[in-house]
Amino acid sequence: MEINNNLGFQIPKILLPVDYIDFQKWAVIACDQYTSQPEYWTDVEDIVGSSPSTLNMILPEVYLETEEEFKKIELTKKKMDEYLEQGVFRSFEGLILVERHVGDKTRFGLMLALDLEKYDFQKGSQTLIRATEGTIIDRLPPRIRIREGAKLEFPHILVLIDDPEKTVIEPLVEKRHQLDKLYDFELMKNSGHLIGYGINQSDYLGSVENALGNLANSDRFMKHYNVGDEFGVLLFAMGDGNHSLATAKSIWESVKSNVGMDHPSRYALVEIENIHDAGLDFEPIHRVLFNLKDNILEKMRDFWKSEFNLKECKDQQEMIEAVDHQSGDFHKFGFIYDTSFFVVNILPTSSNLPVGTLQTFLDEFLQSGGAEKIDYVHGSEVTCSLGTKPGNCSFYLPAMEKNQLFKTVILDGALPRKTFSMGEAYEKRFYMEGRRITK
Repeated sequence: MEINNNLGFQIPKILLPVDYIDFQKWAVIACDQYTSQPEYWTDVEDIVGSSPSTLNMILPEVYLETEEEFKKIELTKKKMDEYLEQGVFRSFEGLILVERHVGDKTRFGLMLALDLEKYDFQKGSQTLIRATEGTIIDRLPPRIRIREGAKLEFPHILVLIDDPEKTVIEPLVEKRHQLDKLYDFELMKNSGHLIGYGINQSDYLGSVENALGNLANSDRFMKHYNVGDEFGVLLFAMGDGNHSLATAKSIWESVKSNVGMDHPSRYALVEIENIHDAGLDFEPIHRVLFNLKDNILEKMRDFWKSEFNLKECKDQQEMIEAVDHQSGDFHKFGFIYDTSFFVVNILPTSSNLPVGTLQTFLDEFLQSGGAEKIDYVHGSEVTCSLGTKPGNCSFYLPAMEKNQLFKTVILDGALPRKTFSMGEAYEKRFYMEGRRITK
């Protein structure tokens, strides 16, 4: 189908598993989840067994920087070849309306392919498709090794649109029972229910294009965000999978002079979601430091000096309440260390968000060798549990209001890395749909 060069997207040819495949074993959660909980991925391996599964075509990041990393990367590419030869896939050309139920929440998204020519992850970018958080360049090489030379992509990328009038996705939601159902099944490990509806009718595709075109109208953009024409239109803002899209962009830039502009690797399959979807919540991403080498309390006092104030809490819940319901000029975040719970109060000088205030310290602390490594985790329980283990500490952060995202990125550029998460870990996107990225 035709490429929409002005709006930065393409109607993709999507690969889905054939009907005889066990979809519950086929679909697994995003590879960047449960990176400090290897037992989760052991359970997934046991569930999948020898069945066809996206698990065999992705690299869970729990294996990064381990002896198994390179072997598993090679196996993913071999498994792609094997599945293609065995006829595991069926093809669908069009958009897919995705319906995800988790607990008492339902959210909707739309699968399409974004044009990487319209995307730049550098801070200060004015492109139509933009990163919302800082991209850690050092994190790209292992991801490049995974995608480079692979025939298929299986995305966990979620991209946001700011559509308060609900003109793009929601009209399709109202008509979903008239659409062909492509899949409908329970996800593994109590992660909810997933339904996909195929959309290839010209009138429906035209309505999506028109609605996105309206959101990308420069006059509408300037009026909506109260900005001048010095700001480029932001239509698609990264939600989850920032480094995966940056990896796709890096590979495209390295090959496009050889393969030409009409090549499948120019595009990346993603799911777009409306930031105003009632089922979409922003959750904080907390920090855990492992194997501390320096006295972190002393380092925090030295770093923030008179701006630093530490208050001990009677328990975990008191700490969480203080952080989640903060107000005033001070930035507050929780600090879990040596079985104790604290609230750190900082008078900020350079960052608009507590996560930015904390990250400036953590970057310097880690660069000086203050800890062996850092991990970014979801949920209060795992944050507090890991923080109380000997040699560790962790930081509990407040959530960002999702309605702040687009205006903040437009005016200030990318946020500090790992500022927000679209839901808890078990609510993340599962790999289901694939796409060829070679001819």
